[in-house]
Amino acid sequence: QVQLVQSEGGLVQPGGSLRLSCATSGFTFSSFGMRWYRQAPEKQREFIAHISNDGATIYADSVKGRFTISRDNAKNTVFLQMNNLQPEDTAVYYCARSASNYWGQGTQVTVSS
Repeated sequence: QVQLVQSEGGLVQPGGSLRLSCATSGFTFSSFGMRWYRQAPEKQREFIAHISNDGATIYADSVKGRFTISRDNAKNTVFLQMNNLQPEDTAVYYCARSASNYWGQGTQVTVSS
């Protein structure tokens, strides 16, 4: 069955960096686009980034220039490198397979001094 297993998040100081990973199984990873979303407390889930099966990327304006989505097809894993984190980036982060209802379990990222 399709599985998306995310790495742990954590507490980061403002201006810090964190890399999330999402290891997948149960489907042909290289054939699918992948996405990252986040959901802050009392807010709707927000699209962050997309990477197509051939590596093209799209970012939300709120993270453009700070976050980078990438993929390793040999490891069936998608990554989200987050730099210059700010308190407003605090949220639960989710990976997802594009055009589907397959989601990771969610990872808490807290940005605070």
